[in-house]
Amino acid sequence: MSDAVSSESTLARPASLAELFITFTMLALQGFGGVLAISQRTLCEEKRWLSPTQYVEMLGIAQVLPGPNVCNLALMVGDRFFGWRGAIAALAGMMTVPFAIVLALTVLYAKFALVPAVAGALKGMGAVATGLIGGTALRLAHTLRSNAMRLPACIVFGTATFVAVALLGWSLVWVCLGIGAAASTLAWHRVGASAEGSQQ
Repeated sequence: MSDAVSSESTLARPASLAELFITFTMLALQGFGGVLAISQRTLCEEKRWLSPTQYVEMLGIAQVLPGPNVCNLALMVGDRFFGWRGAIAALAGMMTVPFAIVLALTVLYAKFALVPAVAGALKGMGAVATGLIGGTALRLAHTLRSNAMRLPACIVFGTATFVAVALLGWSLVWVCLGIGAAASTLAWHRVGASAEGSQQ
């Protein structure tokens, strides 16, 4: 626990709204096939604005809120450092340039979608996106050791979520209401028990 506290005390912060905007713009431009995999490296390792534990907590919230995960994450990171102005700057950085690029690519895709080389390239990017997400999950797995639920419970809930989504085809709503609610209840109970134990 002391290691986690000391690592969080050495974290940096963006110097300005402009740095926040530029960072999220560059982050968005790297994210072909998925920005979340790149966001962990940028925010935790390169910029050191978040610890891995903080990143996992924010990502967990971002995933259960409506809207794109990475946009939710950008809003939370921006708000953390500069309030509502930071939230707007981070989201604008995430959306502005990619929006223009996507519009241009949409026009090109409409013209060339049936070209075999284009179709093959898109399928290849799907495989790359899957690898990026899997790699990010493995790099963040060590944060489960300090999770309030403890590692065995994290493995059980993670496996249950994988089975529900990948094998049973449950929608996100039912996963959050079922598995998510159970995990949140367990974490709340253990955090409360830990707080009571430290007060005694």
